[in-house]
Amino acid sequence: QLQLVESGGGLVQPGGSLRLSCVVSGFTLDYYAIGWFRQAPGKEREGVSCISSSTGSRYYADSVKGRFTISRDNAKNTVYLQMTSLKPEDTAVYYCAATRRFTTAQTMCVFLKGDYWGQGTQVTVSS
Repeated sequence: QLQLVESGGGLVQPGGSLRLSCVVSGFTLDYYAIGWFRQAPGKEREGVSCISSSTGSRYYADSVKGRFTISRDNAKNTVYLQMTSLKPEDTAVYYCAATRRFTTAQTMCVFLKGDYWGQGTQVTVSS
């Protein structure tokens, strides 16, 4: 009953753009911090971007800063990750996650503080 469903992944050329969506159900988005994480083959999961529940503060990993934008629409129970200037190294399965704990965006992303996880969506950046 507590679910997160990602969509929007696909195959894009380097320099292209994608917008990922994470629709949550079973709970009200307002009370949760939300994060986007990714895992590439042979690599550990990493926090990409997170947004807090209380202040709406945002955190971005250095590798995506200036290229990715996280946003949330509480009325639609949806979190977005707008990705631009995509690079081959962005190729990974992207997951959204939520935590009901009161936390900062940075803490959630750096320490992978997710209580509920989506199934993931594949992003492939290749020419």
